[in-house]
Amino acid sequence: MTNAVNFNSRRAGVLLPIFSLPSPYGIGTLGRSAYDFVDFLSSSGNSYWQMLPLNPTSYGDSPYSSPSSMAGNPYFIDLDFLVDDGLLTKEDLTVLAFVHHKDDKKVDYGFLYSTLPHILEKAFLNFKQDIVYMNFTQKNAYWLNDYSLFMAIKELEPTKIWTDWNSGLKFRDPLVLAEYQEELKHRVNYYNFLQFVFFKQWQKLKDYANSKGVYLIGDIPIYVAQDSCDVWANGDLFELDANLTPKRVAGCPPDYFSKDGQLWGNPLYNWQAHKQSGYGWWLARLGHNLELFDGLRIDHFRAFSEFYAIPAQDKTAKNGVWELGGGKDFIKVVNEWFNFPPIIAEDLGFLTDGVRELLDFSGYPGMRVLSFGFSSSDGTSEHLPHNYAKNLAVYTGTHDNDTVIGLYKASGKAQKSLMRNYVGALHGKELGTQFARSILTSVANTAIVPLQDYLNICSTARVNTPSTLGGTNWQWRLSDGELTVELASKIRELVVMSGR
Repeated sequence: MTNAVNFNSRRAGVLLPIFSLPSPYGIGTLGRSAYDFVDFLSSSGNSYWQMLPLNPTSYGDSPYSSPSSMAGNPYFIDLDFLVDDGLLTKEDLTVLAFVHHKDDKKVDYGFLYSTLPHILEKAFLNFKQDIVYMNFTQKNAYWLNDYSLFMAIKELEPTKIWTDWNSGLKFRDPLVLAEYQEELKHRVNYYNFLQFVFFKQWQKLKDYANSKGVYLIGDIPIYVAQDSCDVWANGDLFELDANLTPKRVAGCPPDYFSKDGQLWGNPLYNWQAHKQSGYGWWLARLGHNLELFDGLRIDHFRAFSEFYAIPAQDKTAKNGVWELGGGKDFIKVVNEWFNFPPIIAEDLGFLTDGVRELLDFSGYPGMRVLSFGFSSSDGTSEHLPHNYAKNLAVYTGTHDNDTVIGLYKASGKAQKSLMRNYVGALHGKELGTQFARSILTSVANTAIVPLQDYLNICSTARVNTPSTLGGTNWQWRLSDGELTVELASKIRELVVMSGR
């Protein structure tokens, strides 16, 4: 873990998912465009590149629902770099390049799912294990062994979740696991290979970014997916019944925006079991991510204080109850183990005194989002810059809400006027830039702007609409040529002017 990130210093950054980078192969990767974006950040005066989780995706394509909280997404492996390594030829890549060169504004996950594995398998068959590979598999065995076996087993019946496997596998009988490990050795090695390549490419990108004075901020979903190797391999750390299915699941209670609440469906943590184990699973997860990134944002931080528990059989979130999470005991262990790690706590939504007290105890900066500040006209919203404090990470918007221009276009006349007047804009055309100026010039130590807002793009660039599946979620991408020298210069002027 580096010590370069200090959220007590005054710095700026840009939010952009890896999948949103341009490339000819249907999705952003850890390749040339990622390096170009680092150069853009450096030339524009930004210190941070914040991104979404890097984990593999499954049904729904959300990076917040993954078969592993530790693994990297093979879709992000850069194929041109595999050509450079002699594992592929240019001819191997023509099918991907041909199909997606004509429409590179959206990720086509269906096409990637049916096509990319065949190309990666070619690379695997051309790969020769060496000492670097062996060192990687040994160092990461604590999570890699379970993940690769899990994925190899999933290939046998892809539509089944692990709780529908035969009882020997489901309950992890050592003899049955050993039998499958031997039978599926080739496929296990394939998934090991993918992780080796991913993290090799990732480390090179991170080293390059750090050399340019750019530091990478990752994102950790607080919960893991039920159909994941995390739950399969660590069932005692979750609220599961005798059949290994969740007793209760995660979500949010009904509110003004949702009369039924939000039913996320993730299994809940057995915090007593975590405490008895010294929080080892959490320390391993955080430690792994603090090696990958220079800093972290933890999603739904409030659940460490209090989490909403919904009966697993319920169809809505109406009947949930609030329970206590790991609390100060957990945070104390984390801060002692990692010497107060560089963490941003996502503390959005309805907060109690208990959540505020835990955040103060942690020392981590909370979050504010300027786009949330215009629901009333009396200036009292904590999301307006004149109400910010220093120990905050502030944003124009997040991946879960509309772009500034999209929000403006969907607003009523009075709200539009309020937004323009607050940031001093004569019209809405460049309101994203004006919002960026407002958070950059605030007292908050950390200011992060989604790239779409610097580009002043409308709702077509929205990354995700919560509680929806399909549509255009997790699909928006940049096109070549959008990151101009003029844009970098414009951003740098704002960053330097605001003392960041």
